Amino acid sequence: MSINTKKKQSSKKTAKKPAKQPPKKVAKKSSKSQIQNTLPDIEENFSEWFNEILFQAEILDYRYNLKGCGVWLGYGFKIRRAFLQIMRDLLDNTPIPHDEMLFPLLIPEDQFMKEKETVKGFEDQVYWVTHGGLTPLEVKLALRPTSETAMYPMAAKWIRSHQDLPLKTYQIANMFRFEGKNTRPLIRVREITTFKEAHTYHESKEDCANQIREAVSIYRNIFDSLGVPYLITQRPKWDTFPGADYTIAFDCIFLQTRKALQLGTIHNLGQRFAKTYDIKFETADGNQDYVYQTCYGISERGVASLIAIHGDNYGLKLPPVVAPIEIVIVPILFKNKEEKVLKVCNEFYKKLKKEGFKVRLDNRKISSGRKYFHWELRGVPIRVEIGPKDIEKNQIAAVRRDVKGKNFIPIDESIKYLSKLLKDIQESLHKSAKKRHDELIFRTNDLEEAIDFIDKNKGIAEIPFCGEEECAASIEKRLEGLKFLGIPDRYLPVLNKKVKKEKEIYCSHCMKPVTQYWRIGKTY
Repeated sequence: MSINTKKKQSSKKTAKKPAKQPPKKVAKKSSKSQIQNTLPDIEENFSEWFNEILFQAEILDYRYNLKGCGVWLGYGFKIRRAFLQIMRDLLDNTPIPHDEMLFPLLIPEDQFMKEKETVKGFEDQVYWVTHGGLTPLEVKLALRPTSETAMYPMAAKWIRSHQDLPLKTYQIANMFRFEGKNTRPLIRVREITTFKEAHTYHESKEDCANQIREAVSIYRNIFDSLGVPYLITQRPKWDTFPGADYTIAFDCIFLQTRKALQLGTIHNLGQRFAKTYDIKFETADGNQDYVYQTCYGISERGVASLIAIHGDNYGLKLPPVVAPIEIVIVPILFKNKEEKVLKVCNEFYKKLKKEGFKVRLDNRKISSGRKYFHWELRGVPIRVEIGPKDIEKNQIAAVRRDVKGKNFIPIDESIKYLSKLLKDIQESLHKSAKKRHDELIFRTNDLEEAIDFIDKNKGIAEIPFCGEEECAASIEKRLEGLKFLGIPDRYLPVLNKKVKKEKEIYCSHCMKPVTQYWRIGKTY
């Protein structure tokens, strides 16, 4: 008998029990739905998250066969409409109201080229119409990249006397700019589908300055309503709107990328355009003078900031003021009790509707969990759940989207409670976003510290600066994508009765004595 055979026989007699295998790792059940599991992580890949949320939450479909153009979907269009309504309400109800108008899209070339500085700022972005059908046009037509050259020839016909002033107008229209860089939905596009531009005309430089302050106040109210935090900054002279005396901008730092997105701009145009387009008026003493002008615009970037600032890995978080649906009612159904639950839910829906809430009853024949995730993705501020036990206790369960947790409320107290809860959510979203936003601003006298802070994607820096373009260019070369945003609002005479001046600080580059910090950072 061979040794090997003996070993085999021996092994049969003394066979050991098989060793215990380590327990198999059971994948943790995700609290997210299958749809939400397809959302990229908002912190790790914000750009993909943003694109996915636009499509999955039915805001925008960017599959249109033309780069930089997309289709507003039903849910997104309602958000857009609410955003526009906030703007319209503010502009229409200033002490001297703005009048909404609508100007032509096409601008004849000779009229467009009349304001050389404006054209210089947009010359590489203009779309030109060269044919009418098959017939070449004698004069090319520009698709408006901005509307000064369309509006101001008309203003020259309307304004004759100081009694015609101030004239305050605005339009909400499409703008077209050939964007050569990589386009981004709502942020960098070739067709701006939601451009509000206001243009005002005044008797004096002082009236113009007052209008700038009013415009800043309007912008504050718009973005406060959206719960979007912002920085107010006067742009450097080399980055001022072509033809303007100065430009004030509202920027928002995206919490995920630490880059600043320009949300809106306000321009003091002085008399430059008035002299170009001969917009004159007869003064009170019978003389002739050119009007003083301002203009200010906001695009759909306001919606982009709303999505980015409040969103999370579960989807949107919408402030109630712009949410298409404030409250969704989800019936909790059990066998043989469906009819009773649906009856109570339907009655509660009608009650909320009568009280003026934007409410939806979700009675689809799918699981409650799928409904939860569906409405979380779309950022509905409050979910109300009603099941058999709630009916027995004469209560509802209220779940708010911005923070986790569920509260049970007597039905008799529900209207008052839900009204207050919506206000709390509106304020809470704004407060928490502003707190996070403020933490992304770093003030230092040391240029190396500022560059390091920005390079590590920590946010925006404020540094002492002399304001010279040559100095700025040297600093901007230090880091790819670095840009000077400009002078913080606390230093601007037009916005402050008492202007702040810093003591014993020196330009962080050339070391000249200066009295201001400037903002610098990466931008979209």
